[in-house]
Amino acid sequence: MKPLRTFKVYAIKNGTVIDHIPEGKGVEIIDLLRLRQWRKIVTVGIGFSSKKYGKKDIVKIENKELTAEEANKIAIIAPTATLNIIRNFERVSKQNVKLPEVIEGILKCPNPACITNHEPVTTKFFHDETGELHMRCWYCERYFKATDVEVM
Repeated sequence: MKPLRTFKVYAIKNGTVIDHIPEGKGVEIIDLLRLRQWRKIVTVGIGFSSKKYGKKDIVKIENKELTAEEANKIAIIAPTATLNIIRNFERVSKQNVKLPEVIEGILKCPNPACITNHEPVTTKFFHDETGELHMRCWYCERYFKATDVEVM
């Protein structure tokens, strides 16, 4: 019989734990939130077992509670993610991420003719969740699958 495998993950005293991230998306969240510049501890767990999703990633950010705007940005990459706020080693709140109605300055329009790719204009997208998630560029008004829109 195989020995039971245990995972030891660094506990944080205060900060945010982003859980239930689709496998392979943890590093994208670090880039989206610009956590490479964060001068505190950031822990990334990739490929953890998940009963609900099969595999998942986890990101722990020490001494930082995400703003609502930052939390909503995560929904673009990881719509199944949950945010846990930790204070004094205890979880004080847990919430699911949700897409904001208007997504500004986060996504790059895939349309090469879009003005946002030629002028210093902040991108703006709306989303449509009827079935598969689609994004509509406010400027060129084209629809794109969410998977085809690049995060800046």
